[in-house]
Amino acid sequence: MPIKVLPPDLANKIAAGEVIERPASVVKELVENSLDAGATRIVVEVAGGGTEKLRVTDDGEGITPAELEIAFARQATSKLQTQEQLDAIATLGFRGEALPSIAAVSRLTMTTRPHEADAGQRIAIDWGNVSADGPQGCPVGTSVEVADLFGNMPARRKFLKSNSTETGRVQELVARYALAYPSVAFQMVNEGRRLLTSSGNGQPRETLLAVYGAEAAEDMLEIHGEDPENGYDVDGFISAPNLHRSNRTYMAFFVNRRWIQSRMLSFALEEAYHGLLPERRFPMAAINLTVPYGEVDVNSHPAKREVRFHQEGKVFSALQRTVRAALISDSPVPPLQSPSGPSTRMIYPPSGNQSYFPKTVFSGQQQEAFSGPVDAAAPVSAAPPLKVVGQVKLTYIVAEGPDGMFLVDQHAAHERILFDRIQATDAGEQPAESLLEPAMVDLSPAQVEVLQKNSETLTRYGYRIESFGANAYLVRAVPSILSDQDPGQGLLNVLDMVAFEGLLRQQEDVLAASIACHSAIRAGKSLSDAEMRSLLEQLEATTNPHTCPHGRPTMLHFSSFHMEREFGRR
Repeated sequence: MPIKVLPPDLANKIAAGEVIERPASVVKELVENSLDAGATRIVVEVAGGGTEKLRVTDDGEGITPAELEIAFARQATSKLQTQEQLDAIATLGFRGEALPSIAAVSRLTMTTRPHEADAGQRIAIDWGNVSADGPQGCPVGTSVEVADLFGNMPARRKFLKSNSTETGRVQELVARYALAYPSVAFQMVNEGRRLLTSSGNGQPRETLLAVYGAEAAEDMLEIHGEDPENGYDVDGFISAPNLHRSNRTYMAFFVNRRWIQSRMLSFALEEAYHGLLPERRFPMAAINLTVPYGEVDVNSHPAKREVRFHQEGKVFSALQRTVRAALISDSPVPPLQSPSGPSTRMIYPPSGNQSYFPKTVFSGQQQEAFSGPVDAAAPVSAAPPLKVVGQVKLTYIVAEGPDGMFLVDQHAAHERILFDRIQATDAGEQPAESLLEPAMVDLSPAQVEVLQKNSETLTRYGYRIESFGANAYLVRAVPSILSDQDPGQGLLNVLDMVAFEGLLRQQEDVLAASIACHSAIRAGKSLSDAEMRSLLEQLEATTNPHTCPHGRPTMLHFSSFHMEREFGRR
């Protein structure tokens, strides 16, 4: 078969297939155009799941009559002119493909009027061919109506889902952009019925209420984190640990307010909740990462749903740290839940002006919580004073504290104590235990890379390691807290944990956490009353007594109210 240039009509359909997959794709492109045009109000109307008709109307800048037909030519855009702009894209759209792609697979009508014009202009395009063009009375802004979507591509249309499913996808997309742009009023209408309305008054919490409803929004926590060195900001809302869903649909990520899909960011968020959610449950989140435009490539996916970061590890760490700090600050000691349902979150008797469990921002008693985001560096409340009662399964310490009973994980608690002790030691002063006979270990290439990258920190924490040819190494000294363990196996465990968790926090923190983990007392070890008292006293003195270095909780709380309710006393 000879090589031939494709006919324009067929080439346009192929190109449109890369950009326009379903009705939600059309809405995405049109809404992003509206936002780039400075719109403050956007209305999305849908009928027949979006294939029969959909319309996006805004009050943005509009298009001049002279440019209207040009706007439907491929690679025609007002947003990109130079290579420098391509290297640091600041707008949501930039390729000049959306409008011609939509017009190639539908019957499209656009009416538009710039602010300075006395009248508007209308253009109608059927399957890529202009059928009408002329003056039209209309308000300032732009309205694009798309009818009979994929009417000339029956093969594409038959792969669409039901009308209700496609409408749901459109609503989901509009909700995400409403969360990203709280200063823009969004409205979603399906078959004349209003599904979503946001006020556009710039108050993110009001948008949360419009999208998720009052019950879910009540347990959403505001987050804010900064990385001035790299120019990263993390802002948005996450759910408290008692609010979770069965899938990842409720996790929305934005980069410079562009909605994206990212496995890396999803993993970072889920890792931040590690130990706080039931198995196979996922948090709700609407998070925007502000990244220097030159540090992110938004031109790596045909539909612009995925991006690439120049420093992926640092973005991962910025997100994970910010979310984890907010979770710890909000609810440092998770309450136990009974089979009959979730327990009521209780507040301990106050110490000064603080409580162990801060009230939620929707409780009506701490309105100042609306005034600003949770500071990622905010100190965590101290551990409650606890009185030892006993030990369960040689793993958990039972203790009595303010307003009820506490279960303390002895391994996680000891991890936190050792981690803080390692971190507090000045450089060069970490106690080390010299070995009478050096231990030889053979490392994998990955372990060698981790060892070489962290050699200075390992030395500071008490390791003395020498190369012994190829991938063999001699361990001559170990941190004193690891002196009772196999030195070679201990090093292998530490290196493996650093390799696994290297993205989760700074390398130095990973090393300290790894050493602490492999030094801490294990589950199954019997402790005397004196040992348990000492452990709890040391835990109370740590900087963050409520989680271990890996983010797992050190204690659970069973409130007096909960116990009285379960025993029928209330």
